[in-house]
Amino acid sequence: MFSAALLTLLLVFSITRSPVKAGNSSISVPLTSRLHFSNGTNNLLERDRARLKALRDPSMRRQILANVPLRNDYMAYSIAVGIGSPPITYNLFLDSGSANTWVNAPAYVGTITTFCTGQPVAVTYGSGYFSGSECLDYVTVGPGLDILMQSIGVAEESRGFPNFDGVLGIGPAALTLGTMPELPREPIPTVTDNLFSQGTISEKIVGIFYQPYVNPPLEATGQITFGGTDATKYNGNIRYTPITNIRGAPDFWGIKSTITYGSSVILKPTVGIVDCGCTFIFIASDGYSKYQSATRSQYDHATKLLTIFENQLDALRSLNFHIGGQAYRLTPNAQIWPRSINTRIGGVEGSIYLVICDLGTISGQEDDFILGYVFMQRFYVAYDATGSRVGFATTAFTSANTN
Repeated sequence: MFSAALLTLLLVFSITRSPVKAGNSSISVPLTSRLHFSNGTNNLLERDRARLKALRDPSMRRQILANVPLRNDYMAYSIAVGIGSPPITYNLFLDSGSANTWVNAPAYVGTITTFCTGQPVAVTYGSGYFSGSECLDYVTVGPGLDILMQSIGVAEESRGFPNFDGVLGIGPAALTLGTMPELPREPIPTVTDNLFSQGTISEKIVGIFYQPYVNPPLEATGQITFGGTDATKYNGNIRYTPITNIRGAPDFWGIKSTITYGSSVILKPTVGIVDCGCTFIFIASDGYSKYQSATRSQYDHATKLLTIFENQLDALRSLNFHIGGQAYRLTPNAQIWPRSINTRIGGVEGSIYLVICDLGTISGQEDDFILGYVFMQRFYVAYDATGSRVGFATTAFTSANTN
């Protein structure tokens, strides 16, 4: 039975709001780049590594509370989301490795469209967590992207997301299973799910465009499209590949790939994850060793990244990800950390640091590669929830020398 409060809420929605019927249209929303470094790349890498543990261990994602270390460094994008009526704007961390959407309780302001269910909810990200209760509210993701009764976690406690008001998860809805401990088998509809079910978009597809770091933080240098892709942001057509059902990859944007450096194979056909919540590219230890040997790079203890000298730059070859019969070439420049911000990660001005990192496990044990933020800055990425597939295309920045 519905409670009187919920019935009143439904009446408010029916009188004051109605979902937009967008037919076959897709709608794009700008994203804002955010960077924060407190103590060098060591913290940035540690954040990624802690996150990877949670990505690869489902039990960590379902803990109500976890004693996780605080990792305040990040290189990510945020999306401005309106919640309530009248809407209040919250800047949320965009995350393809999770599917829950939540805001911090101190920032969250209830309005006439707010209904709190009282259900506890929690997610551990490895690099942070939140714990609180679930509410339903009116959400505006962007112009024309209005959602009635979107499930929102209100975090009474959270760590690991400084300068963000919360998280908007765009990963597969299966990632929400178990996040409400009293209803462990009930998935929570994602923002994309509800935009589709309410008729606002005709396809459960999100397209993401990032551009490399060339401007100061807080400038809009990315875009997410709900309901399709934005052909003005990429070249040619999106080439899709099925989400693999091997190991832990089906829970995420998991794909199969062979990885080559130049013409040499460094990882045979294997599985990995595309994850905008990670900064770097990680590959299994045996592939990483081959990459380090082929590039003749050295491990830099200050930044914990591989480094090469200027006179080695011309000898650097493309790192190629062979996905669905197509090679996506990470150019030499795309393998380099942006030199304009070397000192912010504890590096030396003008030095060359590489963004390929050691996953810490031998290939064949778990997911063997993670394609993070620095990969997505070079390729347009689309996720089709209905078709259970991920697509890629080159952009104007794929071969750009921005670093």
